[in-house]
Amino acid sequence: MANHRFSVVSGSEEEEACCSKKAKICLGVFLGLLVLVTVAVVVGILMGRRSPKWNGKGSTVDFQEIILRRCYTYIRVVQPELGDRDCQKIKKAFTDAFISKDPCSAREEDYDLLMKLGHQTVPCDKTVFWSKTKELAHQYTKTQKGLFTLENTLLGYIADDLSWCGKVGSSEINLESCPDRRNCNSNFVSVFWNLLSKRFAENACGMVQVFLNGSISNAFDKTSTFGRVEVHSLQPSKVHTLKAWVIHDSGKTPRDTCSGSSINELQLILRGKNIKFTCQENYRPI
Repeated sequence: MANHRFSVVSGSEEEEACCSKKAKICLGVFLGLLVLVTVAVVVGILMGRRSPKWNGKGSTVDFQEIILRRCYTYIRVVQPELGDRDCQKIKKAFTDAFISKDPCSAREEDYDLLMKLGHQTVPCDKTVFWSKTKELAHQYTKTQKGLFTLENTLLGYIADDLSWCGKVGSSEINLESCPDRRNCNSNFVSVFWNLLSKRFAENACGMVQVFLNGSISNAFDKTSTFGRVEVHSLQPSKVHTLKAWVIHDSGKTPRDTCSGSSINELQLILRGKNIKFTCQENYRPI
């Protein structure tokens, strides 16, 4: 019988082979976990960069082109005496106010440059406010030349009915959605209109007028822009009289009048500011 030699594997070699196999398994598990963690981090970053879904509508399409076009129309056609205004600078100041910023972090200071570039003096006795009567007030200023609602001023004319907000860390305008007061009071649209309304009222002088809706139970609405901001911003040293027009819908029973409780609240506010108050009722044109 032939001699057969068998090679003997030492215990240390067996252990080395086993450890090598375990090392490969461990390395494989480690690499798998590393890939999973990397994917999770990347997804988290991408999700973080995605703009949240707000309650308000997104920025107006072609926002910058619209405000530039409106600016030129205003200074060339509507109020040519403001022809020295730089519409390119106004457009840049407007967009720079909110681009790349948190849409719920607006401050009045963000609009400082825009307010400076768009500053406008309304002649005494020519200021008209409105509350839930926008269309009627605009019809009035259209027929009664020389009167100004907020939307008849340069910045009000430019921004009327537009929506705008940006995205954090991005130079893009958010076209998908923007916050409104349901999300936060410090959204860029609300802060803009509150600031512009306050300055409009602060600069008013002589006799001012306001159109109020007498077809609702509270013609003077304390939560409206006029009720929250404008009436409290009137300067007694400049304004001597406020004339209120309480407007009723034709063919309907009035729900509030010059002697109604909400109008009495308005009268008390003006009395405290030593501003004379007059009130007249009328019907909305058919």
